[in-house]
Amino acid sequence: MEGRNVDFSKTEKVQIVHPRDINGSGRLFGGALLQMIDELAGIVAKRHCQTPWVATVAIDNLNFKAGAYVNDILVLIGYVTYTGNTSLEVRIDTYVEDIKGIRRPINRAYFVMVAMDEENHKTAVPPLLVETESQRAEWEGALLRKKNRLERRKEGY
Repeated sequence: MEGRNVDFSKTEKVQIVHPRDINGSGRLFGGALLQMIDELAGIVAKRHCQTPWVATVAIDNLNFKAGAYVNDILVLIGYVTYTGNTSLEVRIDTYVEDIKGIRRPINRAYFVMVAMDEENHKTAVPPLLVETESQRAEWEGALLRKKNRLERRKEGY
């Protein structure tokens, strides 16, 4: 199976924060952002794997750094950081962009996705071609997150 580099499936989505996305304290509802992130992670994974279906199997890390408000421009950027046999990790960074184009980070998340075929069976994932030192660091971080997930699973989490 032919490998793919990070840029092959890197995806950027731009979204306006609507009143329906706001929680009781006037900020972007975490669940609304989580839905946006999950959708983008699925798009990145489908592009990388070129399979009809992918499934989210774990949200490894989800860090809310700052809020967003009605009419803010959100920019979500997702890319693959690691591939296994049938799974892959996708990093999503979310920013609020001001009218001058300056972005400030508000969230970072790591999603573990599984590739599925037409019969909803797990299928092989193309390997990720790691080309830079920062991509190597992401790969190493993904291995550590995977190790920690497996340890938590043993503990019943």
